[in-house]
Amino acid sequence: MDMVAMNIIDSAMVAICREMGVNVQKTAYSTIFSEAEDFTCALASPEGEMISVAEFCPAQIGGVPLLVRSMVREVGAAAIEEGDVIVHNDPYRGGLHTPEHTMFKPIFVDGELMGFAVCIGHFVEVGGMVPGGFPGEATEIFHEGFRVPPVKIVKRGKDVPEVWKLLLANVRTPRGNYGDLRALISAVDLGERRLKELIGKYGKATFRQTVSDLMDYSEARMRAEIKAFPDGHYGFEDFIEDDGIEDKEYRIKVTVHVQGNEVVIDYTGSSSQAKGPINATLGVAWSASYNAMLHLTDPSIPKNSGCFRPIRVIAPAGSVMNVNYPGSEVGGNTETHPLIVACILGAMAEAAPNRVMASEGTTHGCFVFGGYDELNDEPFGAFDFSYVGYGGRAFADGNDATDSINGNCANTPTEVFETRYPWIVEEYALRQDSGGAGEHRGGLSISKTMLSTGPVMISQMTNKHKRRAWGLKGGREGVSGATLYLQANGNRWQTISEAFGKVSPSKYSNVPIKPGERVSVKAPGGGGYGDPQKRDRRLIVDDVVEGFISRKKAKEDYGFEERWIAAYGGDAPSDKAAE
Repeated sequence: MDMVAMNIIDSAMVAICREMGVNVQKTAYSTIFSEAEDFTCALASPEGEMISVAEFCPAQIGGVPLLVRSMVREVGAAAIEEGDVIVHNDPYRGGLHTPEHTMFKPIFVDGELMGFAVCIGHFVEVGGMVPGGFPGEATEIFHEGFRVPPVKIVKRGKDVPEVWKLLLANVRTPRGNYGDLRALISAVDLGERRLKELIGKYGKATFRQTVSDLMDYSEARMRAEIKAFPDGHYGFEDFIEDDGIEDKEYRIKVTVHVQGNEVVIDYTGSSSQAKGPINATLGVAWSASYNAMLHLTDPSIPKNSGCFRPIRVIAPAGSVMNVNYPGSEVGGNTETHPLIVACILGAMAEAAPNRVMASEGTTHGCFVFGGYDELNDEPFGAFDFSYVGYGGRAFADGNDATDSINGNCANTPTEVFETRYPWIVEEYALRQDSGGAGEHRGGLSISKTMLSTGPVMISQMTNKHKRRAWGLKGGREGVSGATLYLQANGNRWQTISEAFGKVSPSKYSNVPIKPGERVSVKAPGGGGYGDPQKRDRRLIVDDVVEGFISRKKAKEDYGFEERWIAAYGGDAPSDKAAE
């Protein structure tokens, strides 16, 4: 194992993946790519193993190996030719959920298949029963949009017109989807060129051996990390508050079995699959398990299939953790995935106390909408993220206004949002008092209030409007989320359930919003960590002065007194020094 060559080639491959991602961001039509960066770019071996990936969307990173393997198995290695590009979004063929389309381009060097360039991107518009791709009341996969098994969209360097026609005929925004598909194709074209250059520099034999060594190295690093955890069986559970169809909770139950240098993550005991679209696919169960373990271990371990080898996953079929066809599943990747990660972190709180946080808000707040753009004479669709508070940790407060743990997606600037869509943003702020109290408080979430300037149809897929993010070690719960509606010239905000008779206030489809009406989306805050009475008074004062915590809440949670501002504010010493 040549460590120098391995580090150079690994760094070069990660740089290729990053460059592919920048290419998507700069060429895509939709704001979910150009602003939010909801995509991931990777390289894979001919056998379907992920050999490199950039730091984009964690949910997609863990999904790459199953996606590539399922594509190779279905298309067949013998049928894959130079110049092909294969597209795939089927959740029942290794995919994560319907909106995410994956492009695969084979990389041939001197006629030999050396790997694949891979790009996964979340498409806002995929057909189905609502514009925006998140029907909160879907009961089967056919409600969720157009499913595409692995098929060639480009063959031997030439577009396949029949496939393009099918893809664009089944969506509301064909022009936008065309541009986004081209962006993903251009990314894998770039990945192919760059990896060919790298292989040309070092030679096929050296490249192949180095990649094999790299995956073995990642595996050894991960095994060493797992071995440092005490052997044992660690359990935890949490609940999805409803599925949009029935007003009942669904259990996510996990047992983490640490056995030497391996870990088995078992979801036996989780609820049977739901009628509504909160079910996880097998790809999500795998990806969430990998995501959690990457958060619990050394972040410098190279991210490839090697580091996943010591992690085994048991996800019973027909459960909310492994949906059977044709069950609905679009929310499994956005709502169930972060809840799974939180459960694993909760289970490992005793085994790795300095590496876990209390529960984050565990939702992306998927607020989607669509309508008709009169100025440009075409339909539009959009996806807007809601940023949650992260959980407090043993050494720090939770992060404020951050995308849920499986997303890593960026904020769409208000200026862009208002320019592209018929909304005026009247408030976009940190949500005061939303983080749970603790020695290290939970992170604050966001509150976004929008005034409609044109008719839109809204839908939502979110969670924690009834439940709250849990705390650890005596830390208190975060504040739950809410989506509120106000009629034009009205004076009372209502939940979506109250205003439109929906079963769930957090998962619903096709609510019409007229000009002059308002919608306010409030994301859930993170749970606190540790006894609130142990919090440094200077930090309490800072939070009060900054407006993160109200005086009333500070008094309730921490015993705040007004005199503390003079005693502990500004450059005053910490508690221990002052006393």
